Amino acid sequence: MTHSSINVLEYVIKAADSKIAQDILALDMKDVSFLADYFVIMHANNERQLGAIADSILEAASKHNQSVKRVEGKEGAKWILIDLGDVIIHIFNEEERDFYKLERLWSDAEHVDISDWLDQ
Repeated sequence: MTHSSINVLEYVIKAADSKIAQDILALDMKDVSFLADYFVIMHANNERQLGAIADSILEAASKHNQSVKRVEGKEGAKWILIDLGDVIIHIFNEEERDFYKLERLWSDAEHVDISDWLDQ
């Protein structure tokens, strides 16, 4: 079953937020890249949290019958990439996020307002 990319984005954001992911950012990639409709970038405070965020997102994808194209980096736990097709998620530890600066790399992309999906 395929879901619209905005629905996938919503449950990904909520799943990450439920594990206290830090500084969650969603970028609208539709006009910038053919790779995906959305990139989601966030970081965790430690390795355990990084794994928990990834597991929460994968659980949500499973619950929504969303196929997971690939997961990379789970063993190293510094940067985990989850590819859900139209939504690609990058979960970093803080140092790796600061180093790679994906937000700057994709600065042409519009930021998606995700505030309604976050527990304030």
